[in-house]
This record gives sequence, C-alpha cells and structure tokens, in this order.
Amino acid sequence: MPSVMRAAVYRGVDDVRLEEVPVPTIAPGELLVRVHTCGICGTDLKKIATGSHSAPRIFGHETTGVVVATGKGVADYHVGDRVMVFHHVPCGDCYYCQHKVFAQCPTYKKVGATAGYEPSGGGFAEYVRVMGWIVSRGGVVRIPDGGSFEQASVIEPVNTCMKGVETLRLVPGETVLVIGQGPIGIILSVLARRCGARVITSDLFPQRLTIANTFGLNENIDASASDSVRSIKEMTDGRGADAVILAVAGNGLIRPAMDATRPGGRVLLFAQTQHGEATIDPASVCVDEKGLLGSYSASVDLQEESARFVLGREMDLERLISHRFPLAESIDALHLAAHPKPDSMKVIIQPGSVWKES
Repeated sequence: MPSVMRAAVYRGVDDVRLEEVPVPTIAPGELLVRVHTCGICGTDLKKIATGSHSAPRIFGHETTGVVVATGKGVADYHVGDRVMVFHHVPCGDCYYCQHKVFAQCPTYKKVGATAGYEPSGGGFAEYVRVMGWIVSRGGVVRIPDGGSFEQASVIEPVNTCMKGVETLRLVPGETVLVIGQGPIGIILSVLARRCGARVITSDLFPQRLTIANTFGLNENIDASASDSVRSIKEMTDGRGADAVILAVAGNGLIRPAMDATRPGGRVLLFAQTQHGEATIDPASVCVDEKGLLGSYSASVDLQEESARFVLGREMDLERLISHRFPLAESIDALHLAAHPKPDSMKVIIQPGSVWKES
C-alpha cells in the first residue's frame, strides 16, 4: 500500500489542483477502497464554482472501486470486493427518518467518505476511506463479477431520480414533460416511462434529443426552435402535461414549467439546489390547483431497487458516458463538465484507467 496518492484537490473558487496527498488511514469498522471510476455530479461543480465550501477538500461521490483494506470488526466485506459507495446514509431513527424525509436527517447530512481533509466524497482520488456508519448501514453495494465499474457508478444518481419520480406519484397513462435531456434528464424520462407514463422530452440542444431518441424517447420538443409551453399544449389537447419534471438548473424555468402543466397537475423541481428567488404565479397554485414539489438526494428505501435496476442493466447507463478522463486529466474533466457542449453528456474521472487489471 503506498503512503501517498494523487487527488484533485479543491483549493477555492474555480481552483482545483492535482496534488499528492497521504493515503487515508482507516479505523475499526471502516473500508479503504481503491477508486476505479467516479462520475462528476452537478452538485460538486456548483460547490467548486461558488466556493460554498471551505478549502481544501476532495470532492467526488459517484464512486466505484475495489476494497483494498478492512478495519477491525468488518465482517461483511473483504479485500478484493468490487463495490459502489454511497457517501450519505441516514440514521433511521430521528424525526425525519420516521417521516421518510431521509435527506433532512442530521446523520444523512454528514459525509461518510473521504480521501482526506473535510469529508466530501473523495472519489476524485486514488483511494477513499469509507466510514463505519456507511459500511454498517448498507451504504456499500457489491458489484457482481463481470459487472461494470462505469455502470455501477450511476447507482446513486439513479436512486435520486427514482426518488424524484416516486414523489410525482405517476399514474399509468399520464403525460410527463421532462425539461432537459442531459444524463439526469434522460434517466428521469426512462424511469417515468417505466411507470407507464407517456413521456415528452425537451431540450435546447437537438443533439441531446437525438441521444434521448436512442433510449426510445421519441416524442420531443426542440426548445431552440419552438415554444415548449405552446408545443406541450398542442400535444395534450390544450391541457398541458399532467406532470412536468425540471431537470435543469435555472430558476427562470420554474414559471414556464408551471405554465406547461395542466390545472391540477404537478411540477417537480429536481435541479434547483441553490437557494435564491424565483417568480411564480401564485394563482396557478391556488386557483389552478397545480402542485409544486421538490426532491433532493437519494432514499435509503430505494437502495435495493436502484441497485437492481443498474446492475441488472435494465438501462444501459454506460451509453450516457460521453467522456472518460484519467485522474491525471481530472482538471480538464471538471472544466468540460462545468462547461458542457451540446453533445457532451456524463463525464467521469477514472483513476482505475491505469490499472493493469480492472
């Protein structure tokens, strides 16, 4: 086991540097995982761009790899196990857990995986330490032999999407408009269709709608060429969608999303993770009885289902990966993810790309 490793270290606003740091030391009940693949999440990009978190930190939480050391008392995992790691797990006992609002649990809000410094996920490094409460409470998922590290790295994002779709309580036959067809938007669309909904997608980039088509999402609105609100009403006999999922950030899109929803319908805010202000029509909530909903992070209740969905390859999630970068090029990876091109989708960092065996 080496004493030092490479990591992409956040040093301040828009300042991430490839540095050498100590390999984490584990305590009883913990795991040390050699990272193979870590997806870049929009929440990490927002933290880097806004400086909302103190420095230094090592971000990255969509992590897969191989267990290389186990702490005293760990019986369920062994060296050589191929795993995916959740960085949040709720306590299961508090007021919020009892009401199944797991993302508001104080324990859940703590991060249980680190590559050093303040725990922040740690997947943008060669090794990550997985803390005891993550290990003991089901936050480590085994990847079956022959399973893909890349496919498994999307278990946590899929869980968040399942939670969002569950929040909408879709009924088979309902029409759902999904605004935004990046990787998350496509996953949300596929999961909504899985519930029996008719799914219509929209995006400003025709290239992304073309990618969505390859997943069988064939009804779409090119938002660069037509008015999405008018288009969705034309496609629903003038009513609007039964439900709208806003899968892109930008508070300016909340009002159009509500306008695209029929009276009595629902709007799900999925990407509005920064506090701010937005303009809405209050009468659309009161008089038109439209529901404005939110969903954030993952649900422990959906952990097994999301793992089955991903590891059973119900959806070929690797096809959403457009760019793969070795850890040595992680700064370039983060820059591309923060400034996506029309044809760029999921960007991942792969410390394991240099392994002789995967």
